[in-house]
Amino acid sequence: MAATPRRLGAPHAGMTINSQTRKGNTMTDDSKVASAATHDAGKPDATSPAATTPSTTSPSVSASLDPKHMAMRTSAQERKATDVLIVCGGLSHEREISVRSGHRVGGFLEEAGWTVHFHDMDSTLLDYLSDPSTRPDIAWPLLHGANGEDGSIRDVLELVGLPYIGSRAKASRTAWSKPIAKNVVRKLGGLSTPHSVTLPESLFRELGVSKVIGLLVDSLGLPLFIKPTMGGSALGCTMVTKAEQLPQALVSCFAYGDVALVERAITGTEVSVSILDIDGEPLVLSPLEIVTPNGTYDYDARYTPGPTDFYVPARLDAATMSTIRQAALTAHRVLSLRDISRTDFIVDDQGVPQFLESNVTPGMTDTSLLPQAADADAYHLPTLYSRLVESVLAQHRAVPYA
Repeated sequence: MAATPRRLGAPHAGMTINSQTRKGNTMTDDSKVASAATHDAGKPDATSPAATTPSTTSPSVSASLDPKHMAMRTSAQERKATDVLIVCGGLSHEREISVRSGHRVGGFLEEAGWTVHFHDMDSTLLDYLSDPSTRPDIAWPLLHGANGEDGSIRDVLELVGLPYIGSRAKASRTAWSKPIAKNVVRKLGGLSTPHSVTLPESLFRELGVSKVIGLLVDSLGLPLFIKPTMGGSALGCTMVTKAEQLPQALVSCFAYGDVALVERAITGTEVSVSILDIDGEPLVLSPLEIVTPNGTYDYDARYTPGPTDFYVPARLDAATMSTIRQAALTAHRVLSLRDISRTDFIVDDQGVPQFLESNVTPGMTDTSLLPQAADADAYHLPTLYSRLVESVLAQHRAVPYA
């Protein structure tokens, strides 16, 4: 029997951001962060009202991953003796979300008995990782934006020999670049993705803004969706329904990056699917449907309690739901992602999932999609996140950085 969709209304207000410096649990004040963030695109590597009964996860999930039976594998003593470092903050436009995500995940891990520390992405991080008195056993990078999702911090963690949760550096670079990711999932995974073009800011200056805009409208039609080729939290993203809206949309886009992805807008149901790899087995959470008042899941809709509605599972027929799950798993695999990811689609009028992007560091705030889907699937978040930590530690002991 199909699970009844659970409507998740506006979540409660987010956590207070703690950016005070703490001895042993270092989270630096914003004013002390001085280095500039950079990014490298890289190249591809091949309070929600209680509702009805929570949905179930994929029917193929093993008994050990069923929410009713999931349990931590380590003892309380082992967890207390294991230092987990949450790296969050950074200098990107998504700093606030990163801090919120980091402290929320850290709070759940502390509830489960782990010894948790926090550190910003700053000039003291390498010293912290190298000092035997502070070096953690595992890191969970929850940095959003450049350096956090483009593979840079993962390269650094590998250089210092520290196991971490998340995709490897090269795969992160592939997913970070939306045009490259679209190309990979289309060619290697056979997924559909909206027709798009990638244009740098310099081209508009050299060829003339009005002429390029005219060409875009003639070739792709309207509506269009404009977004930076790299970045998250829908920053710099705009839905355009009229040609005269394009100049301002491009200005907004170029405020967050030098290159624009101009995508043919797809009418349909916006759906997000989150995946966690536990003990080598992908746990595909129920597809989550997003319904916004203005039809655009922008920054405010993502992180401000308000009228955005979420339905878990998505209100789609069983066949389409199965197709979406498989599409998310395909993207996870062909992009070589691991441990945790979230893939976003729009299901078009023909029931075809149109791939938009995959996220290697999904938001983990109280309003974020992965935690909402896990909660609706009846997972106990402290246990779920603990199992992920345990899984990565065990895998690293067997084959470091496999």
